[in-house]
Amino acid sequence: MTTSKKPAGREVVSLDSIAKQRSDALPEPTTFELHGVEFTLPPMRALPFELQERVGDLNNITGVLKDVLGEGKVREMYRAGYTFSDIELIGQEWQKHSGVEPGESLASAAS
Repeated sequence: MTTSKKPAGREVVSLDSIAKQRSDALPEPTTFELHGVEFTLPPMRALPFELQERVGDLNNITGVLKDVLGEGKVREMYRAGYTFSDIELIGQEWQKHSGVEPGESLASAAS
């Protein structure tokens, strides 16, 4: 861990190198295929912070998929006839391939 002294005499601990190590240790994005639609999802812990509240909570996986994959890919999923069960399956497998235990929040997983 790198620390540096600021002119005001307070110590600041830089987390940049630790954050980089954690980022480098994340699993690779996973490509899934369901009902003829192929899509690639990054590990959940690599998602932007503003999505954290919605990820891991399978209640809004569709909203997260729209943010991550884009409206066009989600419309393709609609046309393929995805069901609620399919969306739940995607969420569960995404968690698994991201190294997040079912029911585990990303906030607790990162700590």
